[in-house]
Amino acid sequence: MPLIHIELLAGRTEEQLKKIVEDVTRDVAKDANVPEERVNIVLTELAHNRLAKGGELVSDLENK
Repeated sequence: MPLIHIELLAGRTEEQLKKIVEDVTRDVAKDANVPEERVNIVLTELAHNRLAKGGELVSDLENK
């Protein structure tokens, strides 16, 4: 049973998230040789002020 964790910045539409889940499920099931029903995905959306790059919050970088 593959368990995949995907962390991304918040802001994507429900349709975009569904497409990501569909694509990842299909590819992992194929590569791991398991049924798609066995693939589990956890999506974690991060607020832009909860991720930093180069010592700065992403929210601050976006406002520059």
